[in-house]
Formats: sequence, structure tokens, C-alpha cells
Amino acid sequence: MTRRTDWAEYDAHPGPHAPPGAGEEPGGGGGEGRFAADGRRAGGGGEDGPRSRGGRGRRRRGFGEPSAEDEGASSSSRAEREASSGDPAERARAVCLRLLTGTPRTRKQLADALRKREIPDDVAEEVLSRFEDVGLIDDGAFAEAWVESRHHGRGLARRALAQELRTKGVEPTLIDEAVAQLDSEQEETTARELVDRKLRATRGLDRDKRLRRLAGMLARKGYSQGMALRVVRQALEEEGEDTEFLGEGGEF
Repeated sequence: MTRRTDWAEYDAHPGPHAPPGAGEEPGGGGGEGRFAADGRRAGGGGEDGPRSRGGRGRRRRGFGEPSAEDEGASSSSRAEREASSGDPAERARAVCLRLLTGTPRTRKQLADALRKREIPDDVAEEVLSRFEDVGLIDDGAFAEAWVESRHHGRGLARRALAQELRTKGVEPTLIDEAVAQLDSEQEETTARELVDRKLRATRGLDRDKRLRRLAGMLARKGYSQGMALRVVRQALEEEGEDTEFLGEGGEF
């Protein structure tokens, strides 16, 4: 049994997997209304970068985004400095707690951080396993919150979300479970909302260019070619464009 004196402080530490703040769905009212994983408040800022109100204000860091310190700044927390000359396990715990305070992390992200700080692999494995035991690391919850945030905040489709989670070291089975939150109907609804927001900016362009721009935007967000073309075709038809030239299996 693990000694309470060793881990009580971590059991009391708030869990890292609180989902992003709730808000309006994409396309409703004032915009997307959630925090995207890149930390920007969703709403009215273009296909890839919703801006804060008025285009000003300090950018807030959101779900899963590393801080400047995490990306390699030389400064570190007091706890990490105090532990640096002592037990490697204490150093590892200090590093993990500091990183988890800012935003949820996957086990692989934390393992990479410990490796960069030259924590022995066996020590890192023990510390990370203990953090999993007490709920401070939960890759399944991380993946579910990531899908929720990135789909509603950036309009990403399942394919793009799965790729992002793979780069963060989430296990394939957990990725599959997380992206299963979205179905084809929800994806198509979000794709149409993305097109509707972009449609006005393409008015005045010739029909082919509008098609390529709108469908290309959806493709970059991970939507299949078939769905992208279907959604764009419907949107253009509603504006009175002749889309008979475009078959369901067309290319862009």
C-alpha cells in the first residue's frame, strides 16, 4: 500500500481533465462560443482563427495548449528548482504537477517532458503510473475532452481529430472511443455551418473558385471529399448557383 504521506497532496490536487467551458454551438448566435484548443475564443474570426471581441485583448490559452514555459523557457517553478538536486522521483513529480497545473496532458507528453529533463526511465515510469492511479493522468478523458473542444471550437472532423490525438500519444482504442462521440450527421451539420460562415466571403468569385475554396476549407479540417462536395453543392444551390456540372464524386 502506498504511504499516505507520499501522495496525499496529489490525491487532493484537482483533476486535469475538466472539459472546456461550455458555450454556443458552431454557427449559433455569437459564433462558436467555446474555447478552441489553441486558446482563442471562438466566434467570427474566419475559418481557422476565431478572434476575441473587437479583435483585441490578450489571447487566452485553452485546452491542451502549451505555455511559453512548456515550450522551452529556461525558468521553472520553485518546487522543480528545489527538487532538482535531490531525489529524481521528487523532480519528476514536481515537473508533472507543474505541467498539469496549466492544462491536461497525455502520459506521452509528460513522459517526453521527463525525458528532456533526464529523469531515468524507470523513475519516470513509476511516477507516471502513480499519477494515473490517482487520476491526474487519464488519456481517455483527455481524448474525449479534446474531441469536444476541437470539434465545437474549430469544427474539426473525426479524421483530423484522430490524427491530432495520435500525435499526442493517445492509444488507438482510446482515440476510437473518443471520436465515436461524433457521427456522420453531426459532422455534416458542422460542415454546413462552416460553409455558411465562409460563403459570404466567396461571393463575387466565379463558381469553380468558390467550390474549390469552400471544399478545400472542409478538406483541411478533415472532412471527406464526398461530404465536402455535397455540403458545398447544397449551399451554392441555395444561392441560385447552377451545380449540375458537379457530380457527387467530383474533385476539387
